[in-house]
Amino acid sequence: MPRASLMPRLLWGRPSVKAIITAGVFITILWNLRYFLNPSEVSREAPKQTEPLVVLVWKWPSKQVPNISRDVCRELYGITGCWLTTERRLLGQANVVVFPHARLQPGRDRLPKERLPGQNWVWVSLESPSNTKALAGWNQTFNWVMTYRQDSDIFIPYGKLVPNLSATVNIPPKTNLVSWVISNYHRTQRRAEVYKNLSRYLHVNIYGKANKKPLCKDCLLPTTSKSKFYLAFENSIHQDYITEKLWRNALMAGTVPVVLGPPRANYEQFIPADSFIHVDDFGSLAELATFLKTMNSSRYQQFFAWQKRYSVKLYADWRERICTICTAYPSLPRGHVYPDLESWFNT
Repeated sequence: MPRASLMPRLLWGRPSVKAIITAGVFITILWNLRYFLNPSEVSREAPKQTEPLVVLVWKWPSKQVPNISRDVCRELYGITGCWLTTERRLLGQANVVVFPHARLQPGRDRLPKERLPGQNWVWVSLESPSNTKALAGWNQTFNWVMTYRQDSDIFIPYGKLVPNLSATVNIPPKTNLVSWVISNYHRTQRRAEVYKNLSRYLHVNIYGKANKKPLCKDCLLPTTSKSKFYLAFENSIHQDYITEKLWRNALMAGTVPVVLGPPRANYEQFIPADSFIHVDDFGSLAELATFLKTMNSSRYQQFFAWQKRYSVKLYADWRERICTICTAYPSLPRGHVYPDLESWFNT
């Protein structure tokens, strides 16, 4: 075939420089156009953080404010690039502003007048909806929520089980059957009703302010550890509301929790099914009492099998809880505000 006849094929098979440039310009235009066609995609992306994240706590959750002048997140919890402050004069520099509900006053007059661009406000509460009032005044105010609920933007449980390869079981010596530490006793609460009926069938050793037997901080665990069972009764029944009554008073003490709270399935999302007894497991409180009183040693020891794999981590320091904001920050949603905080929390 003559050489000239190959030219059209070569030109067809190899794109010209002009065609390449035209295609490149077209692709660039499409790439930039996506920001206008789908701006929400851009808003969901967290800005890359080069400077330390400044977290302003508007008012510290507890009455006693700890020292946070140092790099506490790094020094205590290994969380880098996180700066906590309570200095309100730094509001203009804050990436995140934290508002604990227990320390808020109803109405917007006690909050900053406006949220700065790119700044995110966090609503914090460890109380249940039954014990959280005046939420309606905070609609259209907060970007993120930080609670004990697993569906929170920032999840802060009261405690959790962490892997522990020690493979040892420690059951403290027992001198009595059941104990309960209670400070706020109200007859209208379900836990008061359950206790009253259960006490007809067995004796419960009661401590705390409600029984005029307060326990010092270092006396709590040594006291509850002497009981075979502990009444980990929550003050109200809500999804995921599982407090230190389970984690500290029972599991850390080395006693078996008898729980009253959300359904068993909810507890099993946090702890093994064979590590606790649920009030709802029994048809009556008489059956529960019989089960506790007649349990043999072998069956009792089975409740502690979890200790071979786990140990309890208790969250008791607000500095650690607030430092976790920096860990979660890159993956948190942008441009979102809770329109009806009360409705969300009460769901």
